[in-house]
Amino acid sequence: MKIHITDTVLRDANQSLAATRTTFDEFADILEVMDKAGYYSLECWGGATFDSCLRYLNEDPWERLRKIRDKVKNTKLQMLLRGQNLLGYRHYPDDIVRRFVAAAAEGGIDIFRIFDALNDFRNIEVALDEVKKRNAHAQGTICYTISPIHDLESYVKLAVRLEEMGADSICIKDMAGIMSPKAAYDIVKAVCENVKVPVIVHTHSTTGLAPMTYLKAVEAGCAGIDCSISSFSGGTSQPATEAMDYALKEFGYETGLDSKLLKKINDFFKPLKQKYIESGLMDPFVMGTETDALVYQVPGGMLSNLVAQLKDQNAMHLLDKVLEEVPKVRKDLGYPPLVTPMSQMVGAQAAVNVLLGERYKSVSKEVKAYIRGEYGAAPGEIDPELKSKVLGDEKPIEGRFADTLEPGFEKAKREIGDLAENDNDVLSYAAFPQIAERFLRRRKESKPVVFTYSIVKK
Repeated sequence: MKIHITDTVLRDANQSLAATRTTFDEFADILEVMDKAGYYSLECWGGATFDSCLRYLNEDPWERLRKIRDKVKNTKLQMLLRGQNLLGYRHYPDDIVRRFVAAAAEGGIDIFRIFDALNDFRNIEVALDEVKKRNAHAQGTICYTISPIHDLESYVKLAVRLEEMGADSICIKDMAGIMSPKAAYDIVKAVCENVKVPVIVHTHSTTGLAPMTYLKAVEAGCAGIDCSISSFSGGTSQPATEAMDYALKEFGYETGLDSKLLKKINDFFKPLKQKYIESGLMDPFVMGTETDALVYQVPGGMLSNLVAQLKDQNAMHLLDKVLEEVPKVRKDLGYPPLVTPMSQMVGAQAAVNVLLGERYKSVSKEVKAYIRGEYGAAPGEIDPELKSKVLGDEKPIEGRFADTLEPGFEKAKREIGDLAENDNDVLSYAAFPQIAERFLRRRKESKPVVFTYSIVKK
């Protein structure tokens, strides 16, 4: 039996360990080797990469994707898409979602891993439909979490629903590394018994469970797992590609990976890791094993960003208190899975509660929008007192929030004007208006003026 291995070093591993700060130039020279290594796919786009390119790296994320595609000719390119949220932190109109998916497919994305933070699949319908129309692979995703309202039966129902929606495969996504080996075996086995499409398992090494979890998932029938080349593995990242490859082959599974090329890839990334450690970009905290995450369920990307935020506030001494507050806020909000954007919203609110010394003295606009129903249906009951404080007499939204939004592309095109050189620039602006506008303006101002002369023949 062959187990598909996706390497995440270009996206999730980078996001979890180094806050998505790797530039294209830093990894460009190893792409052609990665293309020959035998990976099922390379997760290289989506998640926080889009935002980070525009905000921190002064890179056009669309150009970054095209450059990767130019060098990776044979291996599937994969992205993480937040359903109606795309790569941002709010819901976008359907026309923006469809255009974005179409542009990503045209740019080279083969596999779209599509999720909704609340497992409210009304919020992935449009994106999934557009992926299918573009003849790309639509991977429907279940966000795994532990709570009094999440059980084996609920996960099976979600998987069946994804298959009914037309998903080509199903990913069980464990953002915080809290899925135990037993839970992985039970869920994968039950899901595989109830759906015909391949099942993929994604987890993080945060709690130290991940390698065992992967082995039991494979034993239960999963078709693929996510790993990262070893120098960018462990901690809040994924298990090491080389180690999982070695273990699986000993058990008689095929992976298709070339161990000699894996070593070459790892040797390439080793100095980059050292560079990040020395600069302070890669914090030792996110590189270790934190079994406390089994309690507070904070995913890797959220943890690295939370550490960075508290450092900016000179408040790292409050990290433990903030982490203790996270599950309390999560319970108040009806047990949403801690995945973007919910992880950022819950984490930021927990931090505010601790920093101000009073719970919900200030409620973020994002949390207010969530309570109003703008992100979809809460998995469980929202704390009545908090709900009353935020909504007052206002009634929450019951339908799909995107149905209330007017088409956005033409409006965005008018607003950004001649700063946009193409439709992809308009999509960047629609997704992140302020950040993209600053990027596009800087790009225009830095370009040299080209003079053209009209030669008149006499």
